[in-house]
Amino acid sequence: MASASSAPLKVGVLISGRGSNLQALIAVCAATGFPAQIACVISNKADAKGLDHARKANIPAFVVSHKDYADKAGFEAAMEAVLERHQVQLVCLAGFMRLLSAGFAERWRDRVINIHPSLLPAFPGLDVHEKVLAYGVKLTGCTVHFVRAEMDHGPIIVQAAVPVLADDTEETLAARVLQAEHKAYPAALRLIAEGRVNIIDERTFIADAAIAGEAFFSPKVR
Repeated sequence: MASASSAPLKVGVLISGRGSNLQALIAVCAATGFPAQIACVISNKADAKGLDHARKANIPAFVVSHKDYADKAGFEAAMEAVLERHQVQLVCLAGFMRLLSAGFAERWRDRVINIHPSLLPAFPGLDVHEKVLAYGVKLTGCTVHFVRAEMDHGPIIVQAAVPVLADDTEETLAARVLQAEHKAYPAALRLIAEGRVNIIDERTFIADAAIAGEAFFSPKVR
């Protein structure tokens, strides 16, 4: 990966919807001296609002619809052609609602990251906030991780904890977790672009990382 003194890391972002995490990545990449730049955005849906965010930022934006291909292999080959044409070095999944094949995950091993709205390995998959509330956990959050063939698995880069409030609904909890996502994803991208993330035995080790040593309680313990 790139370092702070080299050319910016070229990033491709895959989306399917509104692109709020894409917006967060666009904003941070626009900052002077940020070590990554978004080279292209790909959506599998033509009506994804995230495409508008890319176009407003003058980022090349493409629609590669999974419906236009007979199988997943053809769909992924079309996406990869766009990524390779734009010399993408790292792929960010930002609300991309298609499972990638094991072949794609292996070809791009350690070069694809995803953000999930829970503290993995807890609550993988869909309907996360509904499951969190039903289970009654006191802490949830979000996780940025490298992508592996199995859904919502892979070495964890950054996590952010969010308390679950007694009067939370799925909507209020989702909104609070999303605020954490908008900080966690840019942070993970910076760490990778600065060359500070090393993967050893499917665990990440972050160079020069400041880690809080104290426990975080929810509810607060006196």
